[in-house]
Amino acid sequence: MTTVLDTNVLVGLWTEDDALNKRAQVVLDDARARGRMAISGVVYAELLAEQQRNEAFVDGFCNEAGIQVEWEMTERMWREAGRAYQAYAGRRRKQREAGPRRTLADFVIGAHALVSGYKLLTLDAGIYQASFPKLGIVTV
Repeated sequence: MTTVLDTNVLVGLWTEDDALNKRAQVVLDDARARGRMAISGVVYAELLAEQQRNEAFVDGFCNEAGIQVEWEMTERMWREAGRAYQAYAGRRRKQREAGPRRTLADFVIGAHALVSGYKLLTLDAGIYQASFPKLGIVTV
């Protein structure tokens, strides 16, 4: 089984004073024991966006942790992401949600996992469950 990782899990792992740091490590170890781990190119870009990180750091971490980067996105993934984001925007307008807004990147991450038939390891299960009801989700 392949588990794809959401950006927030790795950020929690890399932030030692984060309350989820130890839990993220345990969940990643469990995912590694169950099979292959991967991230999408979108997650890679989000990880690289932090000022303290560079490509050598992200590449080194992925290699050391056995996490493969899947750079290619199919047409189906892009369409799924667009439809899911459109539905989310509609729900948000109707409910006048006050919480943080999601970016298209979240929906690309979910669509990548869904279309590939992978499980998604995330801290944000709610948005993915609402947007991708058939997606297998593992939470920290």
